[in-house]
Amino acid sequence: MGETPLTSAKSAPRVFFYVQHLLGIGHIARASRVARALVADGFDVTLVTGGTPVPGFPGEGIRHIELPPIAVSDGNFSGLVDATGQPVDDAFKDHRTSMLLGAYHGARPDIVIIEAFPFGRRQVRFELMPLLSAIEKSLERPLVMTSLRDILQERAKPGRDEETIALVKKHFDTVLVHGDPNFVRLEETFPLADQISQRIVYTGLVSPPKPEKPRERFDVVVSAGGGAVGSTLIRAALDAAPLIDGVKSWCLITGPNMPQADFDAIAAQGCNGISVFRFRKDFASLLAGARLSISQAGYNTVCDILQAKCRSLLIPFASGGETEQDARASRLAKLGLAHVLEESAITPQSMAQAIDLALKLPEPGHIDLDLDGAAGTARILRRLYDER
Repeated sequence: MGETPLTSAKSAPRVFFYVQHLLGIGHIARASRVARALVADGFDVTLVTGGTPVPGFPGEGIRHIELPPIAVSDGNFSGLVDATGQPVDDAFKDHRTSMLLGAYHGARPDIVIIEAFPFGRRQVRFELMPLLSAIEKSLERPLVMTSLRDILQERAKPGRDEETIALVKKHFDTVLVHGDPNFVRLEETFPLADQISQRIVYTGLVSPPKPEKPRERFDVVVSAGGGAVGSTLIRAALDAAPLIDGVKSWCLITGPNMPQADFDAIAAQGCNGISVFRFRKDFASLLAGARLSISQAGYNTVCDILQAKCRSLLIPFASGGETEQDARASRLAKLGLAHVLEESAITPQSMAQAIDLALKLPEPGHIDLDLDGAAGTARILRRLYDER
């Protein structure tokens, strides 16, 4: 009887998963999907988060450690602020670093996953470099992996990619790319990927499970992701709605992080046929019952759209020199899976015209992309752990 817990512990590899979201909720949403798949596959998961809490994430069955939250001060990702909006100082950073190191030593993981870094999230290298140093000094060093979305933000600063490669070679065993190489390969947005090609593994796109049948139906579902930078999109859809014939019902989902003043102004414009919500747990099923989705082109939203097989109008987020969403949207448009309207071109008239064109797209049938990336990640980790 006394041996059973030991046997059980050995059969559940311990995973220490770090994720930091700074503006939207995409990073924690994707990490939570992966963490749930790992738990379902028998892994013991500790998820460490450092962003503003998001209701519903990471979900049940996942051990969750919350560091004092930080965010960026604006859409240009310039400067870190705490939960009260005040710039973080060295004492704050030291406290977070101590908490993170304590969590790592307490978890005694077999596998460490660090989301985005060193390809992104350089704002938190103040705590991640000490974590990597602690990992290297561990008596039993865990496997170390980075977890990436399929399309990276292009970097303009010289030497940045070379520094990333050096960190990967020194500290990381595996680069998990949550994408389908038939859609986009890492080297298309990270030119030096060939130098670490032996460490790169594609997991498939981390999509949600196939949605349930909708209990409520809307012709058009407009969503702004986390909502921190989505008011322009939502307002443009509101202004275009009277110009669209044949659309009887609109669902506007502003996101939990939209400033209250913006939400109140949008909600005040709601009328017959236009419903306004901050968040819908049944978002995926709403897409399955809709004629059209209007959204930005973030990773998770696009995965939701593809899984629901819904027509889409994508308006890529492009502020602060962001290139990732535009790259994703243009590839989907070439496959006939979306119509694209540039953020800088939004007017009520251009939005109405784009909606008309998107509604005329063929209804998506079979989508020849790997959408099983959460379970795929679990299978990959299981294989790498067993090989070790």
